[in-house]
Amino acid sequence: MPIYKNIIESVDDGILIITINRPEKLNALNTMTLSELKKCIENAYDDMGIRGIIVTGAGEKAFVAGADIAEFSELNELNGRKFSERGQEIFALFENCIKPVIAVVNGYALGGGCELAMSCHLRIGTENTFFGQPEVSLGIIPGYGGTQRLTQLVGKARALEMMLTGEMVGSNTALRIGLLNHLVATKEDAIAKAKDILYNIFKNAPLAIGMVINCVNSAFSKSVDGYQIEANSFANCCKSMDFKEGATAFLEKRKPEFKGE
Repeated sequence: MPIYKNIIESVDDGILIITINRPEKLNALNTMTLSELKKCIENAYDDMGIRGIIVTGAGEKAFVAGADIAEFSELNELNGRKFSERGQEIFALFENCIKPVIAVVNGYALGGGCELAMSCHLRIGTENTFFGQPEVSLGIIPGYGGTQRLTQLVGKARALEMMLTGEMVGSNTALRIGLLNHLVATKEDAIAKAKDILYNIFKNAPLAIGMVINCVNSAFSKSVDGYQIEANSFANCCKSMDFKEGATAFLEKRKPEFKGE
């Protein structure tokens, strides 16, 4: 397993836990941290021993309190576009991963932190969780996919209110509007909840899990026909050994033993 400066990795029973480890900076995303996140998720794609992923932040104050503002001073039109596109590319790796990715959002998830959490498939928050896209207060806008994913998750009007005012929403509001899937008391409870969800997912066919993720993501792409993606994926499932095992196990009234084939 690679050694990172700003990321801590651990693997427990097929679950990769990625911890962003800059608590003195409230886990802000600087260039190095983004590069390490990219390498980390890319490695997870190829590691057959990893079946699910949890993303969280070190400490109790913040999941990720945004991008590192110290790096903003050199941005201009040219490198600003590259800055945005690079973040979008990295966060798309989380969104398009065929292994389930759950964000455990402890504390502040602001700016790039909110965008990272939204790129994960599910989000579990704690009582001190706060989401926000405050970029307009700096004279910029969300650039790592926030304008798109926030709108998808909470709807146009709520997304506009959050992004135009720059105001944070607390955990109860986040749960009510769909930013959170679950709300628990503490970070430890959230990690436990995330693991419980992943273990429930692991009972099912890996190929089908990946195809569900791909089909759902295609629903938000104007360049593809999501219904056709679904039909093609259904057909691919029908030719898999997992499908044969699932049907046979059902008829034999036993638990299936899926192999991802």
